[in-house]
Amino acid sequence: MEYRITASQLRQKYFDFFTQRGHCRIASAPTVPDNDPTALFISAGMQPLVPYIMGQPHPAGRRLVNVQKCFRTSDIDQVGNTTHLTFFEMLGNWSLGAYFKREMIPWSWEFLTGKEGLALDPRRLYVTVFAGDDQVEKDRESVDLWREQFARAGIEAVEGERIFPLGRADNWWGPVGRTGPCGPDTEMFFDAGGVPCGSDCRPGCSCGKYVEIWNDVFMEYEKKADGTWGRLVQQTVDTGMGLARVLTMLNGLDSLYDIDTLRPLVDQIGRMSGRACERHARSFRIVADHANAACHLAADGVEPANIERGYVLRRLIRRAVVHARRLGIEQSIWAPLFERVRDGESEVYPELESRAGQILDALQGEEEQFERTLKEGLKRFEQVARRSEETIEGERAFDLFATYGFPLEMTQELAQERGLAVDAKAFQRAFARHQELSRRSAGQPRGAAHPSGLGDLSDHIPGALQ
Repeated sequence: MEYRITASQLRQKYFDFFTQRGHCRIASAPTVPDNDPTALFISAGMQPLVPYIMGQPHPAGRRLVNVQKCFRTSDIDQVGNTTHLTFFEMLGNWSLGAYFKREMIPWSWEFLTGKEGLALDPRRLYVTVFAGDDQVEKDRESVDLWREQFARAGIEAVEGERIFPLGRADNWWGPVGRTGPCGPDTEMFFDAGGVPCGSDCRPGCSCGKYVEIWNDVFMEYEKKADGTWGRLVQQTVDTGMGLARVLTMLNGLDSLYDIDTLRPLVDQIGRMSGRACERHARSFRIVADHANAACHLAADGVEPANIERGYVLRRLIRRAVVHARRLGIEQSIWAPLFERVRDGESEVYPELESRAGQILDALQGEEEQFERTLKEGLKRFEQVARRSEETIEGERAFDLFATYGFPLEMTQELAQERGLAVDAKAFQRAFARHQELSRRSAGQPRGAAHPSGLGDLSDHIPGALQ
């Protein structure tokens, strides 16, 4: 496939544009946060920089640019369509008190429409701004600055037609955790050319006509532990451009999985399975996304386990293996898929090369462990499903978990494909009883392994995974 622009080229354009404007390029932080005990993973580009947004001096200065790798557990169940990924990259530039709206909005326009940047047609650009509420006033400065930019292209930017003031749900960047820096944002959208979904179709609508391509956050507030708001010691700019989404748009693609960093994985899955992606698209995408994400998590030192980050990685690996087997792939999937990830991304993420041995050991070891019970577990699931009318009992789902290593989410997914529900509350009650019995067992401390070999999940599995 020929691309108008590749991931490497887009990253370089972004870095060049901002380094020419005094920014220092910094490396991506690992996906595992080292300054936020409330989060399992880095899920937003600004997360690793929170201490510096709060006023701590950054060793590289006050103007920064980077690409940050991110991972979101909330998107695991959505993977399989054309628009969701668990692992993604965010291009961002940062001002730690060096500049603010008056510099950033013209630069945004210049990168989006100029030859140095993306050279987009300005007539297809739309923006949203914070409309204000009873706590913070409307962001009138951003409205005025955007009007100036559109005027340069001879476009009259009328509110409600080109510039859309929206509420806090759309144009306020809250703290990643319960407290921290926050502020109004302005988001940029590209008209992808689709048919409006109705008379109220606008940027931010989920119908797909307008694609969000960039987000400028103007951090000037702090949400405190007591629920009050305060001013930050410095005005900070935090921007985010989703690499995969922008590449999909710029190349005129229909799916995130067709960009140059993910298409080699999809093609490799096709070679291993001997099947066409078009007929098995959902399974192809799940394997491709989960393999990519698992490689990056393992590169950052995460190992499969029964709690917290390790549980997330274990779930990714096992779900990928299940869908690979359903595609007819009987051999191990990890060596060839890891090679595709390393070939495409080790230049920007060198840990994929330096930790190659540890990555493969982690992924293949978990696959081998799961393989011992997978076939029998799938047979057992089919028996349970045939005997269930509308809902699979929680005790049966727990048996699949404890005996065959099927996470609840996997059982729910398999059940959903057959039009069945799973009694998750009953599963949790069975699991709680198992925990209590394990802890009371003589000589078996909290967290000790279950006889099945799966182990005892702790109380710290994140709610999104329960």
